[in-house]
Amino acid sequence: MSNVDLKKWDVENESFWNSEGKEIATRNLWISIPSLLVGFSVWLMWGIITVQMKNLGFTFGKSPEEAMGLLFMLPAIAGLTGATLRIPSSFFIRLAGGRNTIFFTTALLMIPATGTAIGLQNPETSFTFFMVMAFLSGFGGGNFASSMSNISFFFPKKEQGYALGMNAGLGNFGVTTMQILIPLVMTVPFLGAFSGDSMLLSSTSGTIFKRISAGSETWLANAGWVWMLWLLPLAFFGWKKLNNITTEAVTPGLKSPFVSFGRISWLLLIGFFTAAIGLYFILTFKALTWVKWIVLPLVIASTLFLMKALSPGEIKDNLNRQFSIFDNKHTWVMTIIYTMTFGSFIGFAAAVGLAIKFIFGVKHILLADGTWQHVANPDGPATFMYVWVGAFVGALIRPIGGKMADKLGGAIITQVVSVVMVACSIGVGYYASLAYQSATPQDYFIPFFVLIVILFAATGIGNGSTFRTISMVFNQEQAGPVLGWTSAVAAYGAFLIPKIIGENMKAGTPELAMYGFAVFYGICAILNWWYYLGPKAEFNNP
Repeated sequence: MSNVDLKKWDVENESFWNSEGKEIATRNLWISIPSLLVGFSVWLMWGIITVQMKNLGFTFGKSPEEAMGLLFMLPAIAGLTGATLRIPSSFFIRLAGGRNTIFFTTALLMIPATGTAIGLQNPETSFTFFMVMAFLSGFGGGNFASSMSNISFFFPKKEQGYALGMNAGLGNFGVTTMQILIPLVMTVPFLGAFSGDSMLLSSTSGTIFKRISAGSETWLANAGWVWMLWLLPLAFFGWKKLNNITTEAVTPGLKSPFVSFGRISWLLLIGFFTAAIGLYFILTFKALTWVKWIVLPLVIASTLFLMKALSPGEIKDNLNRQFSIFDNKHTWVMTIIYTMTFGSFIGFAAAVGLAIKFIFGVKHILLADGTWQHVANPDGPATFMYVWVGAFVGALIRPIGGKMADKLGGAIITQVVSVVMVACSIGVGYYASLAYQSATPQDYFIPFFVLIVILFAATGIGNGSTFRTISMVFNQEQAGPVLGWTSAVAAYGAFLIPKIIGENMKAGTPELAMYGFAVFYGICAILNWWYYLGPKAEFNNP
């Protein structure tokens, strides 16, 4: 058997699995997991970087209110491109092979990591440059779809739950890893000249280990360089140790690595093109907050259309076969419900750092002319000491949600989750409103924080329960494409949630964003009950 291309692969044969398959599959899984983890980290790093940019006075020549809106835009941009790139990424493995795909998409992460590090060395760097780096960070968001697809081919059905759960669950820990690691590495110039000159904090910051007062030195460029310490060895081991499965069922007729890289690049360019057009309209008409609700569906539809129209003939038949999922109404129902869970997890992970900073680390004073004056709050919480907790709990509890669903049924768990999310969203909005109008906003931080953590926990449990429902509702051929499609649409939460929260905070009404999310969660609860629990349900608690 080739060290790279596996021409024979029959993991449902127990003898083959025990003698050869298990060792190979395990090796591919344990290289895939950290690669996906770093992908999540680079994709969502702007949720942490922008907090420190605020502390260091990156205003881009704008007023504090305008600068706040710009900073919230960076994680939203990364969220938009990352979600869009998941659509073509779902088809990379059949087109280019697992080893070629994971190596190449992991190596591409070096571009935004390096560029971001260089830009962060200078407070005068333009906002346009950071927009481009956030845009390219979307590579990391797209990697989820190709990574999950690849791992699914390496394991027999009886091991699929374990393998995909480990890959997705530990991959999601990239959010928490990023939220802990970035504040920590910024406290020391551990890369010497590459760390750039130190900068002085203008307000209190911190890590999970200690509180750092205003006036302390920080090395912001390390927030980009730190990922290169991971990406270089991961790219090396990916190239040396991963495998392509070249059977008819997985990647038939695999071409050379450079041809494979070219195919991946072409489909990524289609995703970047549609995401860029969508972003252009959203930014051009940013005063019209409703525009995004029209643009995003058009981005999704145009990406699918261009992929189908411009793809080579060898994958057109595959696309046509998989596009049959759109004729099934349950695809659309589960897309909405999964967006409630994973979309909320990824969106709040991107937004919670800036939300804590701007709601509790600032005193908001409403002036007589109706405008807001924002003054630093020296008694506010050190954002980085708390920001990682919610995503950590949400990722850690995800496998538990799957096990609970296996025992009790997926739909009933999702129903409880949706009710909890409605209640927590209302509570978070309520305390955010009180803090925004208070001279001592820190007084309301603890109940706000507790509810946010419960909200994250609910999203994690719901991620597991919705996966169970999809596997029960759809047949084996459709379940995979549906999982890829729902994960792509749900990933737009990384764009929408920071964008919506930023818009409402700029208007002085942060609670309205959370109340709006509560309404959406209520709609999801109704859909889940109607289709999977109520008297007219077509599937009984799948």
